[in-house]
Amino acid sequence: MPETITCSGLITLAGRPNVGKSTLLNRLIGQKISVTSSRAQTTRHRLLGIKTTGQAQIIYVDTPGLHAHNKGLFNRHLNRVAGSSLFGVDCIVLLITSKGWTEADEYPLRLVSKTGIPVILAINKIDQLKDRRLLLPLIAQSNRKMAFKEIVPVSARTGENTHDLENIILKYLPEQPPLYPVDRISDRGERFLAAELVREQIFRGFQQEVPYATAVSIDRFERIRQTLHIQATIWVERDGQKPILIGKDGKRLKTVGSRARQAMEKLFDNKVHLRLWVKVREGWSDNERALRSLGYLDET
Repeated sequence: MPETITCSGLITLAGRPNVGKSTLLNRLIGQKISVTSSRAQTTRHRLLGIKTTGQAQIIYVDTPGLHAHNKGLFNRHLNRVAGSSLFGVDCIVLLITSKGWTEADEYPLRLVSKTGIPVILAINKIDQLKDRRLLLPLIAQSNRKMAFKEIVPVSARTGENTHDLENIILKYLPEQPPLYPVDRISDRGERFLAAELVREQIFRGFQQEVPYATAVSIDRFERIRQTLHIQATIWVERDGQKPILIGKDGKRLKTVGSRARQAMEKLFDNKVHLRLWVKVREGWSDNERALRSLGYLDET
């Protein structure tokens, strides 16, 4: 059991798409609760990762990547979710990568600079740097862009310097009791996490437009004896995307299901029986009713 908790607070992880926010969240929490892939905009929902340790509870807010592109109802929704998560928190960790500032980083920088909330800059993916001396001019350039409270080079993938980042974050937590029960690691339930693990495997296993044209709904989530029985529907936007996702003789869908099941068994610490279907819902990403039924639009 933790000692008496004297401080707790909300910390938003912000940045452009594909900068490593979800990987950093998983590293800080010490458990995989946010899906990841090498593709931009894998994260579609706001997700809280809760870490209770010693005398503090840190609630990390993982969000979709902030981007200036607002074409389409779904993209506007993602930006609203990410933008609204910059307010009502105690500190913001803005992420860029060790490759340096890009044009895409300027949009989230402008947003966080207007909040009046303390901002820590985390320079992620330093494990990809062959020459660490390149960090010095990048830190100097970053200091010229904004008066960051701290600048911390980290690797979310290897964990390098993430403990230092967490120690800095602790300084910005207000004195108050824990906001969540000490045994919670997320604000999301198992059904949500199961759907996300299926979607993660689609993002990892398919190229081009297919991952972005899919959404996942959980139709059954039931424990029978020692086994979780889960049935899920993968929704696509066009008829032509369905056979791509299923593959010849169903092989691609079986691969998605097998990998998602293994991830679920690890997360839920339970044997899992998973069944997947693929169905078409024309233009779901630009239809308000469809987005709401799939769990979007209610997060801002």
